[in-house]
Amino acid sequence: YQRRVRGKIKLTDQIVRGMNIGFTNNSVAKVNSLDFNKTGEFLVTSSDDEALNLYSTTTTKLEKTLNSKRYGVDLVRFTHQDAHVICASKNDWDETIRYLSLQENKYLCYYKGHRDKVISLVTSPLDDTFISASLDETVRIWDLRSPACEGLLRRKGNPIVNYDPQGLIFAAAIDNNSIYLYDIRSYDRGPFVTFQVTHQLVKFKNMKFSPDGKYILLSTNEDVIFLMDAYSGEIIRKYSRPNRSGLNLEASFSPDAEYILSGSEDGKIYVWKTLSGENIAIWEGHISPPTVVSWNPKLMLVASACEKLTLWIPNIN
Repeated sequence: YQRRVRGKIKLTDQIVRGMNIGFTNNSVAKVNSLDFNKTGEFLVTSSDDEALNLYSTTTTKLEKTLNSKRYGVDLVRFTHQDAHVICASKNDWDETIRYLSLQENKYLCYYKGHRDKVISLVTSPLDDTFISASLDETVRIWDLRSPACEGLLRRKGNPIVNYDPQGLIFAAAIDNNSIYLYDIRSYDRGPFVTFQVTHQLVKFKNMKFSPDGKYILLSTNEDVIFLMDAYSGEIIRKYSRPNRSGLNLEASFSPDAEYILSGSEDGKIYVWKTLSGENIAIWEGHISPPTVVSWNPKLMLVASACEKLTLWIPNIN
């Protein structure tokens, strides 16, 4: 299966419509984040029962479970070393970011500085830096090799951050419908461009650049998801899925940037063609809203989770 996916199968409307559940794993608690490593061979999840789970995507085997009972765990992200992750705390009294070796089950470094809950955490595709954002209205830039914060930006509102695919630019989305773009080499000079989303005020919950760097995907606390031109700031497309409760519903690009998917309040996963906005598929199988979703960066595989983790694969017949 993996050889065929890697070598011969191109993502098409027919394949997307035919994606079905290849694996599911019930948990005792909600999965609050998930991430693939850069080769797509491993998937890590964090959940509200303070557990980190590492899976092989080629065998779907649960390779390891680690617990963080004291701090809880959220926003888990792979670093450039597959056996290492960073993560935020889940409890209400600790804002430390932690660098963890999954292989040794050992914390390698602690990053202290935020004064409130960390709500956004991303690793650079280029080097060992990472960026965090918090309810304390700050964005902090770090290097994995040092516990000291290397850069600090203050933005009024609750910022959501992410890198572009080259790791040379990062964006911060703020509650006033503004998107600020910074050059990572000169962020202290301020944003080199600011985009405004012309819409009633929303809270941005998640932001991703497309794999080709042309677009920015903005999930909100409402039904609407925005697709923005990363160069002009123009809103190219809007997508809609049920979200009347204001959930933090992640949206994700396919590796070829041709498709977008998002979980929804009704427990379904909606898939659209990126540029036309056509809703070409609705996948069903979750028992509650799948708040976290992600396309595998290399394999024809999608991960989504509510209280259960689900892996979606194509019907190769």
